[in-house]
Amino acid sequence: MRQIPVDTAGAVVMVAKPPQVKVRDRRTGEVATDMETGAKLMTVDVMFAANEEVEILSVTVPEPGITGELSMGTPVALTGLIARPWENDFNGQKRHGIAFRAVAVTSLVDAAAGPKAA
Repeated sequence: MRQIPVDTAGAVVMVAKPPQVKVRDRRTGEVATDMETGAKLMTVDVMFAANEEVEILSVTVPEPGITGELSMGTPVALTGLIARPWENDFNGQKRHGIAFRAVAVTSLVDAAAGPKAA
């Protein structure tokens, strides 16, 4: 399957929705896991702003790759972000889109510094 690396160097990326467990099968509640490592997969929605455009992306990341407090509005770095086009048939209708996956999502807020004084 084709994987397209995504350059995040010129982008502003912030958490739009904190990490949530990725569910593989909604009917059974089965949790999705990484095929190579067996790690639980998480989904983090991020605001991705670049080239005067803003989009909300849902990024899949292995649970060990989530670093720091990732609450709404937290600036983050996306390590190893790739885009993967997909297509499938569901109930006789073709569906398609782009799935995003990262090796890690890391908070850019320095927790040790605490809040800044005014």
